[in-house]
Amino acid sequence: MEPKMKCDPKSCWEIFDTSSHRKAMEEICARYRTFLSTCKTEREVVAWGRKILRERGFSEDFLQDLVMRNHRGKTLFMARRGKRPLSEGIRLVGSHADSPRLDFKQHPLYQSCEVGLAKTHYYGGIKKYQWFSRPLALHGVVAKTNGETVHIAIGDDPEDPVFAIADLLPHLSQKQADKKVSEAFEAEKMNIYLGHAPLEQKGTSECQKEDEPIKNHILALLGKKYGIVEEDLYSAEIQAVPAGPAREVGLDRSMIGSYGQDDRICVFTSMEAFLSSEEQPEYTQVVLVWDKEEIGSDGSTGAQSLFFEYCMRDLIDAWEPETKFRHVMQVTKALSSDVHAAMDPDYQDVHEKLNASKLGYGPVFCKFTGHRGKYGANDAHAEYVAWLRKILNQAGIPWQMAELGKVDQGGGGTVAKYLAIYGMDIIDFGPGVLAMHSPFEISSKMDVYATVLAYRTFLKN
Repeated sequence: MEPKMKCDPKSCWEIFDTSSHRKAMEEICARYRTFLSTCKTEREVVAWGRKILRERGFSEDFLQDLVMRNHRGKTLFMARRGKRPLSEGIRLVGSHADSPRLDFKQHPLYQSCEVGLAKTHYYGGIKKYQWFSRPLALHGVVAKTNGETVHIAIGDDPEDPVFAIADLLPHLSQKQADKKVSEAFEAEKMNIYLGHAPLEQKGTSECQKEDEPIKNHILALLGKKYGIVEEDLYSAEIQAVPAGPAREVGLDRSMIGSYGQDDRICVFTSMEAFLSSEEQPEYTQVVLVWDKEEIGSDGSTGAQSLFFEYCMRDLIDAWEPETKFRHVMQVTKALSSDVHAAMDPDYQDVHEKLNASKLGYGPVFCKFTGHRGKYGANDAHAEYVAWLRKILNQAGIPWQMAELGKVDQGGGGTVAKYLAIYGMDIIDFGPGVLAMHSPFEISSKMDVYATVLAYRTFLKN
């Protein structure tokens, strides 16, 4: 399909206006909502992915044609062998499983004013005020010295209690209201309410009663349910995340609202595309799920680690030992699968409208991210952009191209630049969302569907 003289994008709702497309969209989005509701940490995302891959016959034996490998339960590599040799390159889609949240501090528990609380340290770029006075759930792991790892998930089962951070009542918040938003909500006051009732101390004299009965009651409950003591929290990763399932949004149920769509929408859609066909593809397909993108992709499970390189070297050794790693990388085509900022009707002024994305118009190419003068960006090559346009246009799949807001307004980053160092072609490509990094991000069902189709087209071309 040759492009028209004038670029006139159409909504996915207009392009996919058939009962078969709508049915397929609803089936995919139903699975997507279940995924979002059950996978609220990077560990839960990777566990979900590994389970599905094992059911589809993927093995950690790299001599096989369907392979996978996970690193510390937070990063996941999967590959399907293609007909062409690795020396002709691979098709790679990489996304990240971590999302902004509140982490428990290493020494979290205390009591004050007859309430038991937990100290937190926020993770990633958040607007702190959005986390006050809303139901929260606790998800994570506690590693014990005997080698046991205890999994914690409280607040998402309908029978569970939830947790919260109390906000200051308006009657007493005049000084707070006069401050800048960045100063009005302090990180050290983001303390989670865990309990209020003291530990029962029947038969104990006044002089023998414990100093922190509410905190001790919380510890007793944790000990009874999980077999942990306070010192175990030093080796714990407990995250406070918004409680509750993903929901359909709007009278027409056309949107999805949930925590963690940045960037789990891309994890889901890339795996959905990757697993949609069991036929041997032309080129080897690789899908990656990373951790730590929201804090710079550092650490042993982030995109700056050598995990991907180790996996690819092992794959080359198993499948094509005579091929050099650098030759594979330099002819590889890749997508940095991350969300984009869809234009918000109430805040259109932060976008430059000719180069802004719209909800429901399909996944968004972002030729570069970075800040202001493109600092910290991968800037995709024009030839690669043209190739991607060609394969999507030929398949009749809608797409957009946009920048992340006005030039001097701000900016952001993705994992693209950490893969670009290998010499491969790579560009940012993912659906637009509203309220990015908030506890309730909003996406279009049609964008979810179109993104699956786009990734599927990319992987098989």
